[in-house]
Amino acid sequence: MEWTLTILFVVSILLLIFSILKERQTAKKNHNEIDLVHISVMKEINGMQESLRNMELDLEIVTKETGVQLSMEEKILKREVLDLYRRQYSIDSIAQQKQVSENEVKQIIAVYQSSQAEGRLVANEG
Repeated sequence: MEWTLTILFVVSILLLIFSILKERQTAKKNHNEIDLVHISVMKEINGMQESLRNMELDLEIVTKETGVQLSMEEKILKREVLDLYRRQYSIDSIAQQKQVSENEVKQIIAVYQSSQAEGRLVANEG
């Protein structure tokens, strides 16, 4: 009887040690996977930051070359109007939302409408 209890106690200790070792291996594996995901996300973020810097530099070059000087408010208004227009809001609703006249909205998007129409014509001709 004593031998049975001793054997059961030793087996239970061995199983406990085995389970602790397995848990550590699993935790280490999970940690490595998390590290790999973190590294890939950081690479992607760095790539996006570099692309954003390049776009900002390109925009600065274009504005300097064309001589167009807009205030920050004008840039924001044009960006928001163009964004709403590309998301297919009506000119009337854009004007109401931005509290400007419909003519101002039409003037802002006129440049972008003509370039889109020309692109469609070229695509349809081929």
